[in-house]
Amino acid sequence: MRADPSGAAAPSQATASAPHPHRVTCFAIRACADPGLMPRVLEVFAKRSLTPERWHADRMGPERDELAIDVQVADLSQHESAFLARLLRQIWGVEAVLTSDKDFA
Repeated sequence: MRADPSGAAAPSQATASAPHPHRVTCFAIRACADPGLMPRVLEVFAKRSLTPERWHADRMGPERDELAIDVQVADLSQHESAFLARLLRQIWGVEAVLTSDKDFA
C-alpha cells in the first residue's frame, strides 16, 4: 500500500471501485438497425435513474443496417459500468459493447 504526502494510506481495492466524481464512462455499442433497439438500450440506464451525459447514434454499414451508439454516463464505479455493459450485451440485436473511462482532474 502506498502512502500519499499527507500520510494517509492509498485507497484499498474496495474503495478503488467507488464512484469517481470526475469520471465519465463511455459505452460504444454496435447493433443491428432495428427500430426498437435504441429504446431498449436507453431503458438499461433509465431503470437505474441514470441520465446519460451524451447519447449519439449513427446508421452504419454498406447497407446502413447497423447502428453505432455512443453513450456517456458520469460518476459510475467500475463495478457499475461493468454491470451495465453486461446488461447491454444481453439485448437482442446488440453485437458488441466496449467500455472506456475518461477521468478529469
